[in-house]
Amino acid sequence: MALYGHGGSYWAMTERGRSAIQRSEREYRVGRSRMAWEADGLSVDIDEVTAPIPRRVRGRVRLHTEGVCNFLTALDGAGRHQWGPIAPCARVEVELEQPGLKWSGHAYMDANQGAEPIERSFHEWDWSRAEMADGSTAVIYDVRPRFGLGPDRVIAQRFAPDGSHLPFTAPARQPLPRSAWGIARTMRSDADVPPRLTQSLEDTPFYARSVLRAGVLGEEVTAMHETLNVPRVVSWPVRLMLPWRMPRRS
Repeated sequence: MALYGHGGSYWAMTERGRSAIQRSEREYRVGRSRMAWEADGLSVDIDEVTAPIPRRVRGRVRLHTEGVCNFLTALDGAGRHQWGPIAPCARVEVELEQPGLKWSGHAYMDANQGAEPIERSFHEWDWSRAEMADGSTAVIYDVRPRFGLGPDRVIAQRFAPDGSHLPFTAPARQPLPRSAWGIARTMRSDADVPPRLTQSLEDTPFYARSVLRAGVLGEEVTAMHETLNVPRVVSWPVRLMLPWRMPRRS
């Protein structure tokens, strides 16, 4: 889990062994945390410790789905990696005991799955999602495959609250400022609305997550944006640093 705010950021991504995992048709437990599908949506109980500075994060997130989506598409030419949103237009209620925070608002939930490590298929990607004026969610996945594995792949879909979806033509790439770690970033934005960085949430050697203002489908929107540089993910300096942010526990 990642939490951003004026009080600082909280980050917990602990890798755990098989003995710490329990799974059933409607519930998944890992360590002290769990998520479960219930009558009115998804309930997530969080009880984690952040890294590298240990701080407790404990509380509950409730995701109220307006419509579950069955869209699934390949990210690579061979079809070994897939992506699809589960609840692209949802509402969330967050109530944390530690730190003491509470809020509600628009939410989005998706999933990725793959049959091989990502470095075998991809060089980098930019991804964005934005809530539109009518309550729908526009998502653009701009994927650059590993050199020699075919052309770029662009997925642009507009998801309605009832789970239906329609493709649209993504606008051209426009440049964004490089991250503090020197990652080159782009955003597909309408020609008359250059993308503008408003908040940097994550800035790491291989990944950047930001909030932008941009133009999508003729609207000026606030967009969540990420850039992943895959060669950096598997570089030795990053591999040596990862255990400090992603500790392993039994």
